[in-house]
Amino acid sequence: MKKEIKNPFPDGNCFFCGSNNKFGLKLKFYWDEEKKEASTEYLAAKHFTGQGNILHGAIQMGLLDEIMGWTSYVFTEKMAVTSGINVKFLKPAYIDGEKISITCKVTSKEGLKIKMHAKLFNIKGAACTEAEGSYHILSSEKYRDIIQ
Repeated sequence: MKKEIKNPFPDGNCFFCGSNNKFGLKLKFYWDEEKKEASTEYLAAKHFTGQGNILHGAIQMGLLDEIMGWTSYVFTEKMAVTSGINVKFLKPAYIDGEKISITCKVTSKEGLKIKMHAKLFNIKGAACTEAEGSYHILSSEKYRDIIQ
């Protein structure tokens, strides 16, 4: 069963998940304990197109990176930063007035390193884009130092 993940960012300014960012996407993320998977949905705005009514690749990469950050947070209960990401574009993700979905699972965790696999799907359930990401888990003190 999916449960909404409480947003850990108090200022609400994040482009992807911030409720106070007037230009942001205001995404909500969910955790499925049974599947050990994070997910979100997004109805893409027309101004995020690249060519041919396709969701811009940079937005796709950002969505995948964001869900991996949320997945690592749920999995470790700590903030993490991206140390590497490898994205594969499998097929166009068209903006057709329908939601896309994004999912993510942890593939391994060793010490302060966590690796994940995320996918972006069109409304028909076809995988359009996927990413493998490596993230570095931060101590609470290091996280506070970074955001100050």
